[in-house]
Amino acid sequence: MNVKAAEKSVAFSVFAYTVVTLAALVCLFPFLLILSGSLTLNESIVRDGYRLIPTQFSLAGYKTIFASSEPILKAYGVTTFVTAVGTSIGLFMTTMAGYVLQRRDFKYRNKFMFYIYFTTLFSGGLVPWYILMTSYLKLTDTYAALILPGLASPFLIILMRSFIKATIPDEVIESAKIDGANDFKIYYRIVLPLATSGLATVGLFMALGYWNGWFLSSLFINDPDKYELQFYLYNIINTMSFLADLGVSSGVTLSGDIPMESTKLSMSLIVTGPILFLYPFVQRYFVKGLTIGAVKG
Repeated sequence: MNVKAAEKSVAFSVFAYTVVTLAALVCLFPFLLILSGSLTLNESIVRDGYRLIPTQFSLAGYKTIFASSEPILKAYGVTTFVTAVGTSIGLFMTTMAGYVLQRRDFKYRNKFMFYIYFTTLFSGGLVPWYILMTSYLKLTDTYAALILPGLASPFLIILMRSFIKATIPDEVIESAKIDGANDFKIYYRIVLPLATSGLATVGLFMALGYWNGWFLSSLFINDPDKYELQFYLYNIINTMSFLADLGVSSGVTLSGDIPMESTKLSMSLIVTGPILFLYPFVQRYFVKGLTIGAVKG
């Protein structure tokens, strides 16, 4: 029986690793296609389509984007600053809200949770929000306009509240109170260290939201030096499309001088590349979150 069980275990492991490997290759395929396309001559893409291996090597797409390096470096700096500051402050606010709202001794926790949940169903609308940000708060052309709207997400607050409630027993908090710890000390000495995987999850959501943000720049930012990376590259694509359409309508061959396809693919790598490096550092915390509570002493 032991031999048969071992053989079944090996067979299952081989099957599982095969399926996971195939799934990983399927997920990796589009990225490799984008990478190859960004290094391919634009005319070759238009004529032959996309290939895993570039048929005609070219860096025209990257040269087009970095033709003027100063604006894109400024856009990188703005996005990096907004992502770092917004994620840090947002994590602090979200974890504090989640910790307070899961405390049984907080009298008004259900009422506050209702107000937070209610905002996921109904909102004030885009026009009142725009008037609030521009006319009353005076946040036009400020970094605060890019950071403040993403600091408190109802979904992330509910997620963090549920995580803390399921992960940290009430007995731990009560024992800390008996030892004389106040609420803030319990928060940063006990709750935060035990909620590392929750912090990683919420922090990743926030970082992705800030890094991929462009809508706030289109609404509140008029200074090109404060454009976010996504909005700056979005303007490049729009400008190139306009010039290409203008060339077609006027009979001038402007579109042939603009590497539209390779530039789009190069832009995709430039935008997604840095955020991809965040995943290896966060992944171990996800694994830790899955195994919390699996072994009981």
